[in-house]
Amino acid sequence: MHLPLESRRALERIVSREDPDVRAIFVSGSAARGMATEHSDVDVYVVVTDEGAARRTTQKSPAVDEIVVTLAQLEAPGALGTDAWWYRWSFAWVEVLRDETGGRLERALAAQATLEGQEQMEVLVDRLDGYINFAFRSLKGERDGRRLEQRLDAAESVTWWLDVLFALAGRVRPYNKYLAWELRTHPIEICPADEVLTLVERMLDGDSDAVRKAFAIVDQAARGFDQTQGDGRLARTIDSWGEDQLALLRGSPS
Repeated sequence: MHLPLESRRALERIVSREDPDVRAIFVSGSAARGMATEHSDVDVYVVVTDEGAARRTTQKSPAVDEIVVTLAQLEAPGALGTDAWWYRWSFAWVEVLRDETGGRLERALAAQATLEGQEQMEVLVDRLDGYINFAFRSLKGERDGRRLEQRLDAAESVTWWLDVLFALAGRVRPYNKYLAWELRTHPIEICPADEVLTLVERMLDGDSDAVRKAFAIVDQAARGFDQTQGDGRLARTIDSWGEDQLALLRGSPS
């Protein structure tokens, strides 16, 4: 980690402290991912026992933010739609500095950052249907000559599209700041990093060809996912939109 001297010293003090309540320590945020600048907060998570948590609160300073969390909290990932869901990616690709949990921390962090089984399917169905809604509305706006609405809906479709891509890969979507970093350092098989980023840029500009290309990628990948799972829920979600709407999304005659 490339950190300012004051932050490095504060981090060293935290790691070297003799404290029986502390079970593990890890760094998240820009510092853990090689993206820290002089303006970056240094987020240090101190994993403590339940009893220790009752005696501590999160401490913030110019050097580091020392965030108190219990192992039990880490082992209970937030469900889609809850406030805790939006914090889950912060536990992906962290740098562990100390771990006395016998493997529980590693498993807990993995569960926070990944999706599998029923949870993965629930996220996919939810985000896929929402994504198609915005993509369809954008193309309908183009058809009806409503350029502003077309661009707004294309832009809104982007985060839903990314949610679907990462969920298909069994992962929680990264925060926007880290999107390019994650795609390039931890690629997804569905689509190369540069193609994803180019499509994002074009959709933000309301490019209908990009909207259709993004839909084609998801359409194919979702049906392939169904085959690997022996489940047809994603295909049914797509097909439920009907022939006319899908024709518009695919750019083919209805």
